[in-house]
Order: sequence, then structure tokens, then C-alpha cells
Amino acid sequence: MKHEKSCGAVVYRKEGDGYLFLIEQMRLGHFSLPKGHVEKDETETQTARREIKEETNLEVTLDTGFRNVITYSPYPGIMKDVVFFLAEAVSDELVNQECEVSGLEWLPFDKAVKALTFESDRETLRKAREYLEKADH
Repeated sequence: MKHEKSCGAVVYRKEGDGYLFLIEQMRLGHFSLPKGHVEKDETETQTARREIKEETNLEVTLDTGFRNVITYSPYPGIMKDVVFFLAEAVSDELVNQECEVSGLEWLPFDKAVKALTFESDRETLRKAREYLEKADH
């Protein structure tokens, strides 16, 4: 069995008393969170930062206190781990990576969770929001 690893983050920004979350519409048609494959000797955090920058143009501050791992089989004979952190956007000019991402949108939690295609991404977003709300209090 071949093993793959990707890293990314639930990207957010503060908006008034709440948060907006970044959702990507992928060229393949699904809605997702920013993530991508680990390259060469990258650390998980280096991969997450690079992928967010490539896919969205955003600079972020990563919070590694939040770490959620999803494991699934994208194809027969392959197991994949996706490591998600939490990332606060520190820049705000969104530019989507044309070859992979067809659109980017900041959404409040309720709309963001409904927009995501896969339950594993929805669950990651739920956990990230809980983590953020605990950190605020």
C-alpha cells in the first residue's frame, strides 16, 4: 500500500464578533479547504504555509495547537493522511491558483460548513471553530 501525505489549514479571519472561513472551489468541482502534498524534506507547517500561499496568495499565522488528521483512501492501493492546522490570514488580497482553484470565498461558519463537499472537511471545520471559541474565552 502506497502512503501519501498532504498538509493544509482551516484559514480564517476575524469579522466583528465572529469569524469568516476561507472555502476553495476546486477546478474538479468540489469545495474544499486549502491543502496539498508534502514536497521533499518539508515539515508539515512549511507545506501548509506554501500550499495556502500558492492556492490563495494569503500570508497566514499558523496555530499548531490545532492539528486534525484525516486518513482516507483516494484510490485503490493508496492511503492518504491530510494534516490540518488553523491559520489566521494576515494579508487580505485573495488570488486563486488558476490551475487548481476556480474560486475563493470568505464565508461565515454556517455557510462554510454547508459549502464543503466532504464530511471530513466539515468535521475539521467544526473542530477548528470549537478550538477558536475556546481560545477566545
